[in-house]
Amino acid sequence: MTGEWLREALHPDWAQAFRIDRLVYDSRSEHQRLCLIENARFGRVLTLDGVVQLTTGDEFIYHEMMAHVPILAHGAVRRVLIVGGGDGGLAREVLRHPGIERVTMVEIDRAVTEFARAHLPMVSAGAFDDPRLELVIDDGAAFVSRPGPAYDVILVDSTDPEGPGEALFTETFYGRARARLAPGGILVTQNGVPFLQGEELRATMRAFRALFADAACYLVTVPTYAGGPMALGWGTDGRAREASVETLAARLAAAGIVMRCYTPELHRAAFALPAYVRALTA
Repeated sequence: MTGEWLREALHPDWAQAFRIDRLVYDSRSEHQRLCLIENARFGRVLTLDGVVQLTTGDEFIYHEMMAHVPILAHGAVRRVLIVGGGDGGLAREVLRHPGIERVTMVEIDRAVTEFARAHLPMVSAGAFDDPRLELVIDDGAAFVSRPGPAYDVILVDSTDPEGPGEALFTETFYGRARARLAPGGILVTQNGVPFLQGEELRATMRAFRALFADAACYLVTVPTYAGGPMALGWGTDGRAREASVETLAARLAAAGIVMRCYTPELHRAAFALPAYVRALTA
């Protein structure tokens, strides 16, 4: 396959392709097909059922913005729930905060975490060995439906709403996730590229408006997720979104974390939506 192209055709009217410099892995787990290639520009490229999940070249953009926006906005996060995120990148970013006491990561497919440990150790960067991380192999929708501890932040790092990820885009799931939030807690969800997946964001925002006092989304531009900026859903009953640049900067300095993408200014600007995205959230 070297020299050939890996074509992703997630959308009916749009496709992208990565040149295959080396095929690293290609096999099917109980739930999905995992494929990993190497590409000179993007590094290692992971696909699940033919859909690109991450590249080692740009994953830091998505993971930093998904983790640090809610954590720094909240200001006092102790417990975090990650639904999905089996590659370990999001856990890596969350665990960079010294004040985090416990991170529970619920991944439906054990093969994904084992694969990530073996073939993408640079993404998790030791997160799986951090004693603060509890890895649970379970369906995320089932997990949040059961009684359990409350979380300050819940991050839904899901695949697109097809196959195993479909249940994580329902009003029922969002309602049960809200019930597992501590007072002032924040729910953040992966909601695709609004220009190409507008109905996905519209449906999530409809549910969030019914559930939260503050329902919104913010945007992050990740080269891998082509077709425009990606939307991350935001739901809370608190006022964390009002945190100023100065407050965010002070919290970041106290955490002692050096970022490659996130800045307090970018944090605030990410909630400024173009009109076509704002229309989907109304």
